[in-house]
Amino acid sequence: MLPARAAALLGAGGLLLTGCGSGAGSVPGSQADLRDRIPKAVKDAGVLKIGSYLHYPPVDFRDNDAKPAGLDPEIAAAIGDYLGLRVEFVDMPFDKLIPAVQSRSIDLVMSAVIDTKQRQLGAADDGHQADPGVDFVDYFTTGTSMVVKAGNQVPLSTVDSLCGRTVAVQRGTLQDEFATRQMGACPRTGKVLQVHRFDNDDQALAEVASGTAIADLNDYPVAQYNTTTPERVGKFVLANTHFLQSGPYGITVAKDNTALRDVISKALDQVIRGGAYDKILAKWNVSPGAVSSAVVNGGL
Repeated sequence: MLPARAAALLGAGGLLLTGCGSGAGSVPGSQADLRDRIPKAVKDAGVLKIGSYLHYPPVDFRDNDAKPAGLDPEIAAAIGDYLGLRVEFVDMPFDKLIPAVQSRSIDLVMSAVIDTKQRQLGAADDGHQADPGVDFVDYFTTGTSMVVKAGNQVPLSTVDSLCGRTVAVQRGTLQDEFATRQMGACPRTGKVLQVHRFDNDDQALAEVASGTAIADLNDYPVAQYNTTTPERVGKFVLANTHFLQSGPYGITVAKDNTALRDVISKALDQVIRGGAYDKILAKWNVSPGAVSSAVVNGGL
């Protein structure tokens, strides 16, 4: 769903995974076949280099040993294991991730990136072509939730209920785009929406804790984490139980890298069918977002 900071390739912090090689004459669609179809540059390197903003628990963050942790790194590890590839995470600002995968400086992005038609097309808000676009392999269903300070008495149930308020968002996220659009819609209600943008969600949440913002808009898994983890229970609650908007998280791939996209999609299907996917979601308390299969470019 994210500060300008230099990208750092994790060495020992990367997830190292190995697997057996494939043989000739593999059955179409089999594990061996998928390993045969990995693009040559990736296969020769033996590595899937994945960009992520590792400051968004429980989806992407660093554990106490500074290693990548969370929903995305664990799903990536399972995909890499199936394909016999090592997985390395590159930590970079959220708004640099899509340009990095488009330039092929990384192979994939996994960072709570919501698949939308606008991102697929590379379209700007006014509709003109801003960049080449990207493809997505959708792997989780999420939505925008509102996190408020415990004890909040302001009714927040609709988009228009935000008008006349101040909300906090993480810069460059879909919630930032959503809030910006709502800023343009609120004047018809006679009220103005103020949006405060921050480099990370913890800063946005602090704005709510201080009472400066009425709500922090963020993705469901993060909202769930912010209202259920022991250190935050009793401090923050969800304003309501429904999403302001919904959409899938997508593994992000360069538009012209269809071979890698298709291999990742098929491998993810196998991870889902094998049961590892459900175990990962249950571990991070986000099972309601499970998908039954990988979908390419399913966002709206």
